Amino acid sequence: MFRSIFNTFANCFKIPELKSRILFTLMLLGVCRLMAFIVIPGLDGTALANFFKENEQSNGGLMGMYNMFAGGAYQNCAIGALGIMPYISATIIIQLLTAVWPKLSKLAREEGGRAQIIKYGRYLTVLICLGQGAYFANGWQHPQTMFHGFQGQLVLINSPIWYLIQTVLIMTTGTMLLMWLGEQITDRGVGNGVSLVITIGIVARLPRAWTALMDMFHPAGGVESDYHLMGTGVMLVLLLAMVIGGVIAITQAQRKIPVQYAQRAVGRKLYSGGTSFMPLRVNYSGVMPIIFAQSILMFPGPLCQWLADVAFKNVPFLQDFFRGIAMQLGYGSVAYLSVYGLMILFFSYFWVATQFNELQIADDLKKNGGYIPGVRPGQGTSDYLHKAMSRITLAGAIFLTVIAVIPIIMRNAMNIPYDVSQFFGGTSILITVGVLLDTMRQVESHLMMRHYDGFLKKGRLRGRF
Repeated sequence: MFRSIFNTFANCFKIPELKSRILFTLMLLGVCRLMAFIVIPGLDGTALANFFKENEQSNGGLMGMYNMFAGGAYQNCAIGALGIMPYISATIIIQLLTAVWPKLSKLAREEGGRAQIIKYGRYLTVLICLGQGAYFANGWQHPQTMFHGFQGQLVLINSPIWYLIQTVLIMTTGTMLLMWLGEQITDRGVGNGVSLVITIGIVARLPRAWTALMDMFHPAGGVESDYHLMGTGVMLVLLLAMVIGGVIAITQAQRKIPVQYAQRAVGRKLYSGGTSFMPLRVNYSGVMPIIFAQSILMFPGPLCQWLADVAFKNVPFLQDFFRGIAMQLGYGSVAYLSVYGLMILFFSYFWVATQFNELQIADDLKKNGGYIPGVRPGQGTSDYLHKAMSRITLAGAIFLTVIAVIPIIMRNAMNIPYDVSQFFGGTSILITVGVLLDTMRQVESHLMMRHYDGFLKKGRLRGRF
């Protein structure tokens, strides 16, 4: 098996076009990683990086998750601190607006309209970068408020206004450069460039996760470890294998709806009908419900804490009320996990409702002379697809919920470090596995075109889309 995989990778470099694409992709991904270490002028990135290494609690929550997606650029105060996430957020917003706003929906169907929508997404990316950049710059300017327990200062510039303008512009430029590099990888490299930029940032955290895993069994200072090396190690390996296997299975799982095409007469030619199938993916929404849920849940807890400490600090009743809500919605609490799971279920159906248009699919089938056996064309087909998609979406939503809460439960119940637990579930494992499957599928297609064997002798990799 390993020999076959090694031979497959060797074959990749026997095809000149594929070899150039792979090397081009690796080169640009190296540039993306370099941007995570170039510190913004006027900031002490070493101080914040050391604080993140010494304080495990700083790695959890919102900023820890964002730092993971940025490949550690945030803790280094680097030019790529915003990462590619503003572009992802802008793309999601534009997609949702296209589904619910008739004007954008009409523009998407026109010739050249898709390019115009992409341009709108880039404009929105700049606006999001300016807003998030200002938030990050303000947090670095007042690190004691952003990072509990931090001592000292991060800003080395005396002029606050110049510091704010310079930092925001540099981070915005860094995100736009990452976006451009991702687009170049998509056009001239292998795989989806934007997804690979996120994945390389997540994978870059593996050495830190490995170090944290070793510290679990061999703590510094001669302290006896609470973990049994053999038992805990075997359990973690088995759990990781189960999680990765489950993610691969659900990511590629689909329900095949049979479609029959009737005979058609085009001019004097008679085309015979055929049988095909329509694939409905179980995890149709991908990782989007988790991202939506995390994005919304980042606000209630800090907002209630601010209301308790600032707005109503002189009103004891309201202060205790909002402080209690903030504690209940704290990261990892039972209430947080319950609301988190329900929101993932809701957004799974919300994404399907906005992106899966069963009416248009039924209309296209009817126009092309296709029908589902035993189902009436038109409205009957639409109702059938709606019911089928609702049922399989429930399975995908439950799977997403389980995968999303695994890192939080492991961290709370087993006291496993955040960097280690993130590789046993959550958005990191979903993104990594999904992107690697998609990249392998593209590489395999190049190999099959040149009559080389793919990664699997039996069957072929199925893409995510």
